[in-house]
Amino acid sequence: MSGHSKWHNIQHKKGAADAARSGLFTKLAREITMAAKLGDKNPDNNPRLRLAILQARKNSMPNDNIKRAIDKASGSSTENYVAVRYEGYGPGAVPVIVEALTDNPRRTVPEVRNIFAKNGGNMGEEGSVAFLFTRAGQIMYPASVGKSEDEMMEIVMNTGADNLETSDEGFIITTKPDDFITVQKALNDILGEPEQAELTWLPNMPMDLDDEAYAKLEKLVDALDDNDDVQKVFTAAA
Repeated sequence: MSGHSKWHNIQHKKGAADAARSGLFTKLAREITMAAKLGDKNPDNNPRLRLAILQARKNSMPNDNIKRAIDKASGSSTENYVAVRYEGYGPGAVPVIVEALTDNPRRTVPEVRNIFAKNGGNMGEEGSVAFLFTRAGQIMYPASVGKSEDEMMEIVMNTGADNLETSDEGFIITTKPDDFITVQKALNDILGEPEQAELTWLPNMPMDLDDEAYAKLEKLVDALDDNDDVQKVFTAAA
């Protein structure tokens, strides 16, 4: 996947999220609450919570909402979300991975399966497409960070990251999952907060699609994103 293509896809997702901000805030709050429940409520001691708060702030979620989501983890709420992963193929046999947080997997499974079916895809068993991806961390900085490619390469090498991709839009740093938080913190100390930072699934063999096939796949991704339980969608499209 080229840096340009990845950056374009990220910007597209941000635009789609802006169009459904209330739904996005609900998903972000759910992740913050779950992260706080599973670990320390101080983000300095809880990498997952720190990442969730970073994502919330990057999407302009108000600080009051973030605080309420953290406080909810200490409350008497009966909500008990579990992280689940769904896998399948979209239109054109493009592999798709869906990550969700749900309080009722028995409800979410048929909903996600139905979305696949209605949009030219089919959902498989867990593990049916994950082997076609590599789990990794990705951290993005815009070109406006003010560093040359050589300067960024030197910085990135010193953090222990795996790879740096450069495009006109900016820089994409890739890490192993276990190194993600450490690398992100090191980069943050040098360059400030990134444009985007996430644990992702990178396709081992990205697929080039024509405009029609891409539009069909995009329709499936948008439909999955509209589901309240779905947090992230990853595809093998280039």
